[in-house]
Formats: sequence, C-alpha cells, structure tokens
Amino acid sequence: MNTLFVILVVLIVIASLLLIGVVLLQNGKGGGLASNFVAGNQAFGVRQTADLLEKITWGLVAFILVASIAASFTVKTGRTEGNIDNLIENTETAQPLEEFPSAPIQTENPAAE
Repeated sequence: MNTLFVILVVLIVIASLLLIGVVLLQNGKGGGLASNFVAGNQAFGVRQTADLLEKITWGLVAFILVASIAASFTVKTGRTEGNIDNLIENTETAQPLEEFPSAPIQTENPAAE
C-alpha cells in the first residue's frame, strides 16, 4: 500500500472520531428534553461555545471530504489502457481446459492382491 494513502486513512479515522465527539457535545436545536436546558445555557455565554462547536463540525466534515477524495487518487488500481482489450483477445485465443486433468490410469487393483 501507498504510505500517503495509509496516512490519509489514519487522519480520516481520527477526524471521524473527533467529529463524533464534537457532535455529541452540541446542544440539540429541536424540542424534547434538550430544549429545557437551552435557555439557561445561553445566559452564561454558551451560545459562543455552540458557534465554535458548529465551526469545528463543518471544518472536520470538510477535512474528511477533501482527505477522502485525495486518498482515492493515491490508490493504484493497476489498470492501464488496453487491458480490457487484451483480456478479450486472450480469452478468444485461449485453449479450453480439460474437464479433468489427465491422470495415470491404474490397470491393476493393488488392494486385490
């Protein structure tokens, strides 16, 4: 494997774990139990923390997207142009395989002796 690919995959995994943590730290915007605690948190300046967490979330998402695209370009597929044509040409000219490989035929039964 390519070293750059491995490094990018490790960075993507670390960014994904950080993204999970940041999302879990954010307050819910909808109703339910989270809505009961939002008003109290905004009075103490937690709104700025929520903005920072949202910026970190979008930054991690953008990093994962760019790193994933970059990692896909570092993978060598081993395909070159014309391989399909060569494969088709080789299958047309190939000799069919025997159903069973030829094996020596025993004419005598050694167990009968």
